[in-house]
Amino acid sequence: MARPTVLVTGGTRGIGEAVCAALADDHELIVGGTDPAAVDAACERYPSARAFAADLTDADAVERAVRELGLERLDGLVHSAGLLGSGAFRDLTRDDWRRTFEVNVFAVADLTRLLLPALEAAQGTVVVINSGSGLTANGPGGVYSASKFAARALTDAMRDELRPAGVRVSSVHPGRVATDMQIELNEFEGREYDAENYLRPESVASAVRAALTATPDANFDMVSVRPGPAATNRS
Repeated sequence: MARPTVLVTGGTRGIGEAVCAALADDHELIVGGTDPAAVDAACERYPSARAFAADLTDADAVERAVRELGLERLDGLVHSAGLLGSGAFRDLTRDDWRRTFEVNVFAVADLTRLLLPALEAAQGTVVVINSGSGLTANGPGGVYSASKFAARALTDAMRDELRPAGVRVSSVHPGRVATDMQIELNEFEGREYDAENYLRPESVASAVRAALTATPDANFDMVSVRPGPAATNRS
């Protein structure tokens, strides 16, 4: 039997990279990213991987990249690419809002739409990496929370609409994770970054793998992954 194929956006670093590593031994990977060199380097780390290099904010580039893949079947699609978009409400411009929603919401919807025929053919699974900020909103940083709330609504709607076609949709909501985005957030908050205070990307990847490999009778609608006792930060 052929190994299942999974496309992971944002697969060159952070949670996306951890997801690829968690799947590499028994999946065919398609590694997504904006920088072609970084994507190619990531692909070389795995036994079987293909590149999907495209700027997710460029609709034409995404459509072209999907067409070049020529996929007839796709067992899994993991949306791990994301944009932090921090800032006080009074300082945010329309372009700031648009930029954050473009990556965190619009790109998720558009790429899923383009890959839907292949997902339906395989009765595949879509996993959207959301955030604890998609469950509770606080300021400053409302633009990020708003985009993640919107992504949560999108995920719920896709789950309901795609269920008759046999496509599963899961939403994974991590707490704070030790990634480059967390370093950026700590700088914005004026706090010293210590990776030991946060979830490891591998911990989130284990939840993603569980959603992708669940038995056909089950769907992980929403998974909240919070820091455990070993992490001193409880946010």
